[in-house]
Amino acid sequence: MMAGSYSNLVVVSCTTAGQAAGELLGSDESEIVHILWSVVDTTANTVSVPVQSLVVKPDHSELSDEAKSRTGLDEGAVADGAPIQAVLEQLHQSLTNGVGAPFCLVVDGQQAMRQCLHPETCKKGISLPDYFYAFFDLRREFRKFQSTSPAPIGSVGDMAQHLGLDVTAVDECQAMCLVIQRLIGSGHKFTDPETVDYKYEPGTYQKSELIDDDTILRVRGLPWQSSDQDIARFFRGLNITKGGVAVCLNPQGRRNGEALVRFASKEHRDLALLRHKHHIGQRYIEVYKATGEDFLKVAGGNANEATAFLRDSAAEVIVRMRGLPYTATAADILNFFGQSCPVAGVEKGILFVRYANGRSTGDAFVLFETEAHAQLALAKHKESLGKRYIELFRSTAAEVQQVWNRYQQFPLIPTTPTMIPMLPQQAITCGSIRDCVRMRGLPYQATHDDVLAFLGEFAVYVRDHGIHMVLNSSGKPSGDCFIQMYSPEAARQAAEKCHRQYMGDRYIEVFQCSGDEMNFVLMGGQLNKNGIVSPPNVYAAEAPVLLDAQMCDYLGQQMTGPFLII
Repeated sequence: MMAGSYSNLVVVSCTTAGQAAGELLGSDESEIVHILWSVVDTTANTVSVPVQSLVVKPDHSELSDEAKSRTGLDEGAVADGAPIQAVLEQLHQSLTNGVGAPFCLVVDGQQAMRQCLHPETCKKGISLPDYFYAFFDLRREFRKFQSTSPAPIGSVGDMAQHLGLDVTAVDECQAMCLVIQRLIGSGHKFTDPETVDYKYEPGTYQKSELIDDDTILRVRGLPWQSSDQDIARFFRGLNITKGGVAVCLNPQGRRNGEALVRFASKEHRDLALLRHKHHIGQRYIEVYKATGEDFLKVAGGNANEATAFLRDSAAEVIVRMRGLPYTATAADILNFFGQSCPVAGVEKGILFVRYANGRSTGDAFVLFETEAHAQLALAKHKESLGKRYIELFRSTAAEVQQVWNRYQQFPLIPTTPTMIPMLPQQAITCGSIRDCVRMRGLPYQATHDDVLAFLGEFAVYVRDHGIHMVLNSSGKPSGDCFIQMYSPEAARQAAEKCHRQYMGDRYIEVFQCSGDEMNFVLMGGQLNKNGIVSPPNVYAAEAPVLLDAQMCDYLGQQMTGPFLII
């Protein structure tokens, strides 16, 4: 919109049910309960629509004493209100039918729009009209008008005082109208409104880039299946740079519940910090400051095949494939998805992940041009390609870089070693603390990734290198697995929730145990929900040999055991 071309300014003020107000509005995740709006005709410099009051009935929030004082409402009045979707539809009808176009919204500060309206409507699945994605911040407009103001501006009252206006007997919305009229009367033009991004856009970064530390956050406690789009939705209302969500992976290549996020400015980063312990579903999310170096460690790439794959495509969605046959080709993947969900760029839209020696890892990334195609593709999760079922996950540009770099940098192991390297018994935990889990009845082809997928939400509590697959005396999978968790409580919950759940067509037994019990079972004892049962001949049992899981992928010779893959 060009300078001075808005015929009307729609003044909006909102109040939430919680205690937070002013600079902290929206920081307590409380729902909106009251919206005031009015219209200033910029041509005539008059209030063309007097203040209108809309009472919103929240889904969950209780009305605080502070909210009652600010709005003059009580629980009964709020209970008689309409849901926010109905209120916004009513506002939309009033604006489109009774207000001359073009118009733009005006709010006091950033909080009402960025921290209240956009986050709440996003969480409730409500689509906002286009005019909610541009607005004037009255405080910023006042600073443009009176750049030499001797004191900071923290409220409408501060602006009114500087302008010599008496607003003691009017509500906030009326006070904003008076300030706007005074600014217009003094020659100020409302131009260049603030914008809210419609959606998050994927992108790539080079490790050599310079990133401002003041724009970076670390996010913790994310559900393990969270995508970059999920994280962007958590921060809805705040502008994230292109490719600015980098989901972190653990050493096993699984998401670890953390992400680094780059915002468009320090102001947006600071507003994001106020969302500390806000929720995604039932989980609260922790938010902390981080550095540009932290971000590039996760999101940064080099001039390699993965970077070219991401840079040369305009595709909207990346899907990660896991468990591919090592002989799979691009044609196999195209046939797997079929014509209903075409791959963007055909064969150029497929990136096979390989070790530095060119050996396949069983992973690939695939590009899709639209969300609709991606959803059809993801619906093929655990369908078979050849004799193997394929896992499909929504992915990110940062994940592509991390997975690619990890496998390319993995130290090569000779395929015919002269001896089997063995790790000391201390590599496995000891003690009576029951922070471990035993899984029994696994499919013999089960991998670490299968175990993590089976654990679901509890996968984030698995220690790094904490999955140990047990081999029998012939060097073949025994169907048993031990998992080290971060706490006994995590182990207990995982055992309770996952016991007798299915992996493929097999149900899995899951028991909480300690390091001592783990080693006891490896010596021939038994473990069930009632505890341990002594081995039939403890002195005849052989101690397990501990082998790195990656090493076992390369060893093709006959082994005697039992073995525990670490």
